Amino acid sequence: MKTLLRRAAGLLALLATFAAQAQIDKPVKILVGFPPGGSADVMARLLAERMAADLKQPVVVENKPGAGGRIAAELLKNAPADGSTVMMAPVVVPVLAPLVFSKLNYDAATDLAPVAHLANFQFGIAVNAAHPAKSVQDLVAFYRANAAQANFGSPAPGSLPHFFGTMLARGAGVDLVHVPFNGGAPLITALVGNQVTAGIDVVAEQVELHKSGKLRVLATSGATRSPLLPDVPTATEAGLKGVEGAGWFAAFAPGKTPEPQVRALNAALNKALQAPDVRERFAKLGLEPAGGSAADLAALMKRDSERWAPVVKASGFRGD
Repeated sequence: MKTLLRRAAGLLALLATFAAQAQIDKPVKILVGFPPGGSADVMARLLAERMAADLKQPVVVENKPGAGGRIAAELLKNAPADGSTVMMAPVVVPVLAPLVFSKLNYDAATDLAPVAHLANFQFGIAVNAAHPAKSVQDLVAFYRANAAQANFGSPAPGSLPHFFGTMLARGAGVDLVHVPFNGGAPLITALVGNQVTAGIDVVAEQVELHKSGKLRVLATSGATRSPLLPDVPTATEAGLKGVEGAGWFAAFAPGKTPEPQVRALNAALNKALQAPDVRERFAKLGLEPAGGSAADLAALMKRDSERWAPVVKASGFRGD
């Protein structure tokens, strides 16, 4: 009898899975708030191909660049809540933007329905290869001894690298001047040219210059070492307790999307994230595949809101 009940329960679970997957009955559009060719766009196109096969529906990517992803978020807010529209966005859209802007055209808590955590990406703390600092502790000592050069650069004001620099300064007990640049390329140029003491950006932007000896990445920002630079310690390992914070990408649906459609999208995305070719391409982009349930993503958003809120406040930065 118990065996029959277990088999029945298993069959019901299987049928429920099929039912959930059958909920998406029209083509799916993926909104990406950044231009073609960037990490977000490449990631979305990789996943779209896999999702189409699993959902048995066409899945197309639409780039809606501008305002750091906030334009795409507003479009998602106003899209039909039927599972046919998804946004793939970095942590800045659901977590940072509400912390730095007093007015947004969307409410992250009600207009964005968490679907799936897609990938993590780390930041590196780098110096010019000729800089005397060989470790984070060396860099902190340098800052304390050279107040005029106590600065760090980031690719943009209000970016996660900016706030990670603020976190680093608080953790190390030093006052640092933030030097914002207009993108990662100008930051790298300034760092190679020794125009800024240290630079914080995504590890993928630094790894080749680190390996070629033009930059030295002293530490990375995640809870574990970056797969791109496994010999480089995390900031916590380097002695900065509590200095930890990775970026991430996630998928969202319009806020009132019914749970069956969210489950269907989540299942398709989790399956896509397990594909060996997807994982291999992610690795080359400096992305660490994630996954999990919609509830897992909601919990991650809550943790990161609590993590970054005091850091953003300490930075004094406002987006408007």
